Amino acid sequence: MNIDSDHVNYLVWRYLQESGFQHSAFTFGQESSVVRSSVAQVKVPPGALIAHLQRALIYVQAEVNLTTGGRPADLEDLDQIDALTLIESAQPDVCERRRAMLRSRLNEIEGDGAAAEEKDGDAPTVLRGHENEVFACAWNPVYNLLASGSSDSTARIWSLDPAGLAKGEVLILRHVAPQGEDAKDVTSLEWSADGTLLATGSYDGAGRIWTRGGELQSRLTGHSGPVFALNWNKKGDLLVTSSVDQSVIVWESASGQLRQRFQFHSAPCLDVNWRDNKCFASCSQDQAIYVCQVGRNTPIKKYDSGALTGGHTDEVNAIRWDPTAKYLASCSDDCTAKIWSLEMDSPLQSLKHDNKIYSLKWNPAPAQRVPVLASASFDHTTKIWNALEGTCLFTLAGHTNPVYSVNFSPDGTHIASGSFDKSVMVWSLDTGRSVQSFTAGGGIFEVCWDKDGKQIAACCQDCTVLVVDFNP
Repeated sequence: MNIDSDHVNYLVWRYLQESGFQHSAFTFGQESSVVRSSVAQVKVPPGALIAHLQRALIYVQAEVNLTTGGRPADLEDLDQIDALTLIESAQPDVCERRRAMLRSRLNEIEGDGAAAEEKDGDAPTVLRGHENEVFACAWNPVYNLLASGSSDSTARIWSLDPAGLAKGEVLILRHVAPQGEDAKDVTSLEWSADGTLLATGSYDGAGRIWTRGGELQSRLTGHSGPVFALNWNKKGDLLVTSSVDQSVIVWESASGQLRQRFQFHSAPCLDVNWRDNKCFASCSQDQAIYVCQVGRNTPIKKYDSGALTGGHTDEVNAIRWDPTAKYLASCSDDCTAKIWSLEMDSPLQSLKHDNKIYSLKWNPAPAQRVPVLASASFDHTTKIWNALEGTCLFTLAGHTNPVYSVNFSPDGTHIASGSFDKSVMVWSLDTGRSVQSFTAGGGIFEVCWDKDGKQIAACCQDCTVLVVDFNP
């Protein structure tokens, strides 16, 4: 079947005439030259354009309604999956989301909401159920549970058996919006150290604390903009959140009450991280880093922006204290990661990539007790650093798109990296070589290890969460 511009123009011209848009039809006919084309002599029935569009819409809807096995879905009991409109059918991302919604609904009907595909050898287990991109994932530090957060305005808690397959009911934590407002993305999540509570941040400006059983314990309302990051202190009695509204708030986890608001930044706050049970650091698009203490109204330390001070010269994306709480690492769109000490105003080291650095992690168990930092960059690489000496131990090059997330294994011997090239790669820190990799159906937003270092999870752009056994 061939489609050329004359055929399309002729059907559009006929539609304008039949709809009474005479002036528009005349102008369009002259400019497109369709009135002088041979196709104008062909007789077609009235309403031909609409009829063809209806047939095309039916075809696209049928394509969306195919199951993972390639057969048409039984649409009985699927009335909550709305039919596509004409404009929606022309948007590939909308069609993909609608396809994911349908398959999620089928999975819920067939298996109580828990959807996991059987593994073939070392292939990942695919956890399905989310209806939009999955931005965050985190293993419970005590129990065999995996949490995920999505732009479908839900978080989910997956109960997994030792083989990584979903078992029992998946808990769906719905972030319900106030009346008259739309539900918003889940932007971040984290388990408390004892594994009993899950905190989530949302684009609706609220934080939430959930029990391990999926019950909403507290809704934390105090920000006037989206919550971008959150972090539990080690004791688990305080939660800190950072927001686009330029503020950082510390909350009491037991009551959900606001403990203290910190309003030092002059632009959206992008990350927060506790140093201990009372002291934390925050970073922002304003290029500055503040170290604050609960109960104190002024910062303990401010690491200024700008080349003159050695600080960052672009927005600071992430910060992390090392396991000893002596050193703070930061990374920025200025293509550097910096190492800071509370005893100095300028950075101890400035570590460079060839493009923006999006995330970083400290090795929890470095060999020879040397502080080791990993930085993930838009230059498609992950670099492993001796943080105090500023020397690059390894450049892990294998991805073909920006690396969004890195995470060390609990024993510190390996590191996983996730990229928008749809792949996760696992690297040995003895050799700097890749020892395992797997591919997802979409870009990877975050990777994480389970408490035993036996499984890796990755959350993906294609609405799925992957779980794979680690086989070094």
